[in-house]
Amino acid sequence: MSFDFYMPTKIYSGENALTSASGEFSGFKHAIIVTGKRSAKLCGALDDVTGMLDLLNVKYTLFDKIGENPLLSVCYEGGQTAITAGADLVIGIGGGSPLDAAKAIAAFGANSTLKEDEIFNASIKTMLPLILIPTTAGTGSEANNYSVLTLDIDNVKKTFKNDKSYAKAAILNPKYTYTLSYDYTMSTALDAFCHCIESYLSPKSTDISSMLALYGAKKIWNAFKAIKNRPDALSDTSDLAVRAIRADLMSAACAGGIAINTTGTGFPHPLGYSLTLYSNIPHGKACACFTGEYIKYNAKEELGNRKICNFAAHLETTPDEIAYVIPELAGISLSLSNEEIERYVNSVKNAANYTNSPYVINYEDMIDIYKRLFI
Repeated sequence: MSFDFYMPTKIYSGENALTSASGEFSGFKHAIIVTGKRSAKLCGALDDVTGMLDLLNVKYTLFDKIGENPLLSVCYEGGQTAITAGADLVIGIGGGSPLDAAKAIAAFGANSTLKEDEIFNASIKTMLPLILIPTTAGTGSEANNYSVLTLDIDNVKKTFKNDKSYAKAAILNPKYTYTLSYDYTMSTALDAFCHCIESYLSPKSTDISSMLALYGAKKIWNAFKAIKNRPDALSDTSDLAVRAIRADLMSAACAGGIAINTTGTGFPHPLGYSLTLYSNIPHGKACACFTGEYIKYNAKEELGNRKICNFAAHLETTPDEIAYVIPELAGISLSLSNEEIERYVNSVKNAANYTNSPYVINYEDMIDIYKRLFI
């Protein structure tokens, strides 16, 4: 039995979450708000936050340059902006990209001599305090200390992780997801589902991380059954059932984020990174298309097969149905040449995630998986 657990982030949830968390913003002089160009404005989160900061007499600087797959150079620029503004608080608003970027900016903003390429290796002792506000239900970044960044030159993803990069507070308000399209909602939910199943199968899983993984996966699976192939299913946000689904997806995504904070992820994540970087496939769908293969390979091990069966039983389904439904929901139609497959695999072949499941795939397995799916 393992009951080890650590997560220093305080979570506020519900449609009054921001008001409940108002004390987390007080006492600061100047905040830098890290976000993208549109989503935080469209869903109302940015106006809600700036309105609160105005009431608390906290000045703020808006840094809205974060795009998909946040670039390390842009995060470094954000850190310099924070230093110039005299920021003593970082507020990240958005999906996984702005939240991940906010963590890096908090590191650069508190360490003026930290060079751009040193963030992954330097011993960072201090970071600016973080408050993270998700506007999607997918990454769970608000509840862990991972920051996945894209290196400008190599066009590969690399993870920054530090004991100081946890948010002091995470604010989960499902109304900030009401403006998301059906397709975007499904993609982010697939990411959260992958977090849950990959965490559950991890050798690092504990009793607590397993409970959270099962909790999140069940809520997402039930949501998929309710809204699958129904693009209109989430459009009426005055419908209490729709709002309940949105709330369930947000809490499930956060649960998945907490679970991988303990365990990390499995091989669908690194294999999916190449699909995102080279073929512009959204991250959640890119990971989900490998779920069938993830189940197939791990079922070869006695422990893996047992855990997969337990996972499916909790969802009141079968391993075969999960292995079919999740990639089907990803809906990826992609044809790659042998040369492209080698390039895609070579760019992620050294990721640490491959050892994080009962069955450890090797380079030949990676190539075979890509060929089965994309030739």
